[in-house]
Amino acid sequence: MRERLIYLIKVYVITIIIFVIAKVVFMVANQEGHPFGLGNVWDVVRHGLGLDLSTGIYIVFIPFLVTMVSVWWRPKGLEIFLKIYYGVIAAAMMLAFTADTSLYPFWGFKLDASCLQYLGTPTEAMASVSGWYMAGRVIVVVVGAYVLYRIYGGVRSLETGVRRQETGVRSRESGDRRGGVKETVFYAVWIPLLVIGVRGGLDESTTNIGQVYFSENQFLNHSAVNPVFSFFASMEKTASNHITYHFMDDKQCEQLIATWFDTRSVGCDTLLTTQQPNIIIILLEGCGGEFTEIGGRTDVTPNLNRLAHEGVYFTNCYGNTWRTDRGTVCTWSGFPSFPTMSVMKMPSKTRRLPNIAKTLRQERGYETSYLYGGDINFTNMRSYLMGGGFQTLVWKKDYSREEQNSAQWGVRDDITCKTLLEMTQKAKEPFLIGYSTLSSHEPWDVPPIGDRSQESGVRRQESGDRSQESGVRRQDFGDKKLNAFNYLDACIGEFVEALRKTEVWERTLVVMLPDHGIPYDGLDETTPLKNHIPMIWVGGAVKGPREIYKVCNQTDLAATLLGQLGLQHGEFRFSRDVLSETYQEPFAINTYDDGYSVYDSTGFVNYDFIGEKIVKSEGGQVTQLMEKAKAVLQAASEELATEHTDGHR
Repeated sequence: MRERLIYLIKVYVITIIIFVIAKVVFMVANQEGHPFGLGNVWDVVRHGLGLDLSTGIYIVFIPFLVTMVSVWWRPKGLEIFLKIYYGVIAAAMMLAFTADTSLYPFWGFKLDASCLQYLGTPTEAMASVSGWYMAGRVIVVVVGAYVLYRIYGGVRSLETGVRRQETGVRSRESGDRRGGVKETVFYAVWIPLLVIGVRGGLDESTTNIGQVYFSENQFLNHSAVNPVFSFFASMEKTASNHITYHFMDDKQCEQLIATWFDTRSVGCDTLLTTQQPNIIIILLEGCGGEFTEIGGRTDVTPNLNRLAHEGVYFTNCYGNTWRTDRGTVCTWSGFPSFPTMSVMKMPSKTRRLPNIAKTLRQERGYETSYLYGGDINFTNMRSYLMGGGFQTLVWKKDYSREEQNSAQWGVRDDITCKTLLEMTQKAKEPFLIGYSTLSSHEPWDVPPIGDRSQESGVRRQESGDRSQESGVRRQDFGDKKLNAFNYLDACIGEFVEALRKTEVWERTLVVMLPDHGIPYDGLDETTPLKNHIPMIWVGGAVKGPREIYKVCNQTDLAATLLGQLGLQHGEFRFSRDVLSETYQEPFAINTYDDGYSVYDSTGFVNYDFIGEKIVKSEGGQVTQLMEKAKAVLQAASEELATEHTDGHR
């Protein structure tokens, strides 16, 4: 009995030590933009220990049961089973540690089951990184798993009481049976204690990620979270594929939403020269305000900054979300995003959502098409776009092999911008074209400056200054991200200037806005600038320069645009016409993994669902802002759960 007990204790202690080491490695690997000291490391380890202890019980539970069996029965297969078990555990732990550490710089939150949503299209899922990057991670997983297996194997090879002593099965002699019964009872008594340990005690609240949160610094909180527990704890939420938020009485929620989201357009200013323009809506991959004049940058996106003041500029627009699949739905359907579920990946839900394309086809007979240089099947994008009313999809497969491989994610933006220009010349008017850029995304693999073989395909038409490239010349900032957004800006600038020279320009509206912002240079969800995005309307169909200062969301594009076209938009229940007299409560909400931020002219609040606390707030309207965010999440999640999503309950 003594040897068996020592064996189990050793397995458990080694598991906890591995968890602690993984925390330190996580912090060191992600320290860029997250400075910390030795005291912070101690705090992370100390506060995260409770979750590690509970998770360790899960790991040791199978060896515990095997040890109980070995009291009476020791076949050869028992030790083989343990070898297999430790191999699986070693591989799973290294996968969790490596994925957690590697994904954090991109996503800004701990590993959870949401990453499984992107495995259906592995090529696209891995497009953010290079082959060498992936190869390095694979090596780390393989070598690390082998080391962990050997460590566990070293413990297993000691006097555990499980080792087969002879070939075959050794049964207990009758004289040993009393001792065997006592030992079995001893282990049986420990089973409920282990269950209590897994629960985290006898309180009503069970073990959860939020229990390790201890700091206003979210990086330290995230570092304290055990990635193995985080992943499996989120599996239940992801498996259901739909979460309904409930914070208040349904009737109260309905009343608040009806007050804030009046779907009428009343007394609107007219921004356009026609109510039936050709429309191009461009989603600028990740191009948050920190790269534009919103964040004080006049050098990275000079074309966007210039165009903003030539057309209609929504200066206080905020992105609804943190991922492209979510931001696409927010833009085209005017439907809010959620912290832990992607609506685009729910075909049964998305086919019932309204869509700008669907409305324009049905009400005005618009010809509709969508352009994307990547894999249109990624995150169920094809199903969403086709169901949303787009007749024609142009994507990576429509290009040559060389063009498909021009960037990690697919076809470079300068090439697709040329396609976009061609589409405007061939489309039957009135037309609607949607376009998602992709080059300003990890791994930021844009063409180097001066590489003549990779210059933009969009050039000035010969007109005195023959073949002169349009737009502002690109710069080398010595920063891959800044270079990528500067390249995006150059592509967009060249496209707009080329379109300006065509006959359709005078009848066309070009709407540009990011699908989401990104964390850069220390920005995170506690910083309003991270989700502050530019929304710009330009084109010959725009009457003239105008700035709209009201706080709004990217979801408000649908109602605002349709209002300008004189079309009803009642089915866009969560989209507001920013120019309407009914827009009396300007605010914006952004959701990210298990949290939200909400903004208005008085300030903002950032709330974390895991820690169940306000992480940061500015201004004095904290309670009111949180009420708005909760009502939107509750109403939108319940709307998604209803049989018909048509704006009527």
